Amino acid sequence: MSDRLSVFKTYKLYVGGKFPRSESGRVYEVTDAKGNWLANAPLCSRKDARDAVVAARKAFGGWSGATAYNRGQVLYRVAEMLEGRKEQFVREVADAEGLSKAKAAAVVDATIDRWVWYAGWTDKIAQVIGGANPVAGPYFNLSSPEPTGVVAVLAPQESSFLGLVSVVAPVIATGNTAVVIASEKAPLPALSLGEVLATSDVPGGVVNVLSGRTAEIAAPLAAHQDVNAIDLAGADEALAKELEIAAADNLKRVLRPQAVDYFETPGTERMTAFLETKTVWHPTGSLGASGSSY
Repeated sequence: MSDRLSVFKTYKLYVGGKFPRSESGRVYEVTDAKGNWLANAPLCSRKDARDAVVAARKAFGGWSGATAYNRGQVLYRVAEMLEGRKEQFVREVADAEGLSKAKAAAVVDATIDRWVWYAGWTDKIAQVIGGANPVAGPYFNLSSPEPTGVVAVLAPQESSFLGLVSVVAPVIATGNTAVVIASEKAPLPALSLGEVLATSDVPGGVVNVLSGRTAEIAAPLAAHQDVNAIDLAGADEALAKELEIAAADNLKRVLRPQAVDYFETPGTERMTAFLETKTVWHPTGSLGASGSSY
């Protein structure tokens, strides 16, 4: 019996809940840590970036309007789907980062746990950073967090899966939608994550995954008037400075790159970075002739 031919996987973008190729028709070679060819990945253009922003904006109303508890359920479902495809991600992470199978498995386990961690925060973050404020007067003064909007995320370059999830999950857990630029040299785990999101309960457009040259895709996103914030985790110092200047044009929130150990349990900083605080005043009124308030 003759040997079977290898069935090579065709990696595509994930935009608006669909899997388009780059409108440019371009691809680039992705290699493993030893320089061996793994696959051709889409090489995105500025048009792809703009299309992803349109998809993210379209999805924002429904996603931000969902209950926090429901968003938690959806994120937990993603973790379930990742658990079922663990073997695939172990292989892709091992190839991408030059890790042994055992170390790659530890990365994938930590990544799934990170999804569950953020899923648990969706209906708790409002109680931690919001609440009633003491004021000198007969008023209720209540502060509550609301999502910023569309967030562009430059995924970490070295941590192709755990780092990716550690910057994407907090953005969508708090009701934002995301346009994600995968690690330039190791985009395959991110593109496969798009397949998981498509087969879970995450609405199309909530997360959009692009691949290609980070600087080429990030520039139009940083300058885009309908992008509300940008996470520069995957940018070097020179690119981060350039993008921060472009982001200032419409007063985007900017999270600058910082040294992070992604295996450490994260705090709330990446969630609060892309939340706005709405404060409401309301008169308390009074009870009876005594004038006591409630």
